[in-house]
Order: sequence, then structure tokens, then C-alpha cells
Amino acid sequence: MRAKLIPGVLALALAGMTAEAQQRPRMDGLMACRADMEALCGSDKADKPKVRQCIVENRDRVSEDCKRALDAMRNGPGAGAMPTVTVSYGNDARQAIDFYRARGTGTAPLIVFIHGGAWSMGDKRQASGRKPGHFTGTGYAFASINYRLVPQATVEQQAADVASAIDMLRFRAEEYGIDPNRIALMGHSAGAHLAALVATDPQYLKAADVPMGAVKAVVLLDGAGYDVAAHMKSGGPVVQKLYGPAFGDDPKRQAALSPMSHAAVPNAASWLALYVEGRDASLGQSRALVQALEKAGAKARAVGVPDSSHSELNQNLGMAGDAATAEVDAFLKTAL
Repeated sequence: MRAKLIPGVLALALAGMTAEAQQRPRMDGLMACRADMEALCGSDKADKPKVRQCIVENRDRVSEDCKRALDAMRNGPGAGAMPTVTVSYGNDARQAIDFYRARGTGTAPLIVFIHGGAWSMGDKRQASGRKPGHFTGTGYAFASINYRLVPQATVEQQAADVASAIDMLRFRAEEYGIDPNRIALMGHSAGAHLAALVATDPQYLKAADVPMGAVKAVVLLDGAGYDVAAHMKSGGPVVQKLYGPAFGDDPKRQAALSPMSHAAVPNAASWLALYVEGRDASLGQSRALVQALEKAGAKARAVGVPDSSHSELNQNLGMAGDAATAEVDAFLKTAL
């Protein structure tokens, strides 16, 4: 059964906002929302799912002050940085999506962002900076997903989670105003590995009833795990510590979870692999994957980003004047 939507704006109003994010004209309305939600749903922080379900069921019963405040937050200048909705795509708390509707009218292509964190940490809020506002403002719908983490889940299950999240978004395509067959996967670090794996190994999308052709483009942000075994052999103790819990020591499994092993068709049609200049691991892995994809018939480019770092490449995406953002914008314009 598909999970019910949780209005992201209401969830944020219930949780409260930081003093820096609050604006005085909205303060009274937000406090009214908090009072409404506590009156209707209580404030049992120990049972958040129960409170959130209550919010869903009572969202039409809030006061006029609260409704006006929510409308201002949804439609005002800062609306692009706030999820339109948060939706679950499975029974685990980690299986959740923050969705940001494209600004303007019409059906929009969709960007699905996959966070990094060595497969064992991280959160979809890593995309809550400039990315949503930038991409929704340029005509794309944007979704940032959570997935189950190692060691509670395997990398195979993480890839299945990515595919299931895409399935949920396609299922809601008409409601969300998105084109279900014009999707770009975007991932940073471990998220780049998962994006590349799902866009090369067809088993994951097939199991989720998503046609491979629906994923038109892939943007990889400084990934270094496209050939897992090779990187684990050459990366030293730090890489062993990060990759070992996720991929183990079985060469067959490491190969099966390497996008390089699946570079033969079918694949997503268009690829952009960005890497930080001077970071040899991501440079070598990005170029090797691109060469393999090109040999198989895909359009693919590996592009070095100067004056950046592994974290800054991700954090600065969407910032005016950012070189990586310009590359991504140009790529998506042709690929989607």
C-alpha cells in the first residue's frame, strides 16, 4: 500500500524553525500553527508517527491565521528551499522522500538526489541548501531521498530503496506535476555510486517496475566507488575502513556492486561525472566509468572541478557563479 503524504510545511511548523529562519510577519501565524497542531494532535514527541498521521488527518481544520502563514511559506520568496511534501515509500523510517515541486506550470522533468555518507550515514537534508531552490527555479522538480543504512541494510537493499523511491515518485507523477519518463539521478560520494549502480544494473529498476528508459540522465558528484574492488585495493586503510562494512571481502560481491561491471547496455543514455581536480581516486574512477559507458554507446563526460573539495562540490551546487552548477545546468538542458 502506498504511504500517505505528510505535508512538509506542516511538519516544519510543528517542529518549529530556527530564529534565523523566522521572519516577524510570519511569527504569529507559525505560533498559531503550533497551537493548532498541539490542540488537535497533542505534542507527544515520543510518538512522532502518531502526531504526523494526526496532522495529515486534520490539515483542513487549522485556523485562518495558520492557513495564511502556510500559504506565505509555500508561495513566498523562500518557498523553493522547503519541501512541498515529505512522503514515505516503505515501512522503514529511513524510506522517505522530500519532494520540491517545480515552479511555474506544466509538466516538469524530475531530479532525484541521493545523499552520500559512506553508505552508513547521511540524510536527505544534505540537499536542503541551494539545490532545491536553484533547480525548481529553472524548471525541474526536485526530490531528495533517504535510504536504509549499513549495517542495518546492505548496499543491495540501498539500491533497491533508490529504485523504490523512483517508483513512488512516478506513481505520484500527475499529482506532483512531473514527467515520469524524464528523470535524472544525481548523487554525491556514496550516493554517486548508488546512482551509477541503479542506472547501469537493470535488476533494481526492473524489480520496482520502473523502465530503464525513464532514467534519461545521471549526474555523479565526486564518486570514487564505480569499481569497488580496484578502489579497495589501492585506497589504503581509510578506504578499507569506509568500504569494508559496505562491500565486505568477497570479490564476486564487490564486482556485482560495481557500476563498471554493468557498463554494457542497457544504461541511462546521458552521463556527467564531476570530480574534484587533484583528487586522484575520483578522477581515475570517473574517467574509467565514462570511457566504459561511451564504449557501450552512452553519451558521457568526465569533468574536473577546480578550486573545490569533496564536500564543497556538493554544498555549492546551485550557487550563482559556481562552475560545477554551470556544468550541470548545461548538461541537464540537453539530456532532459
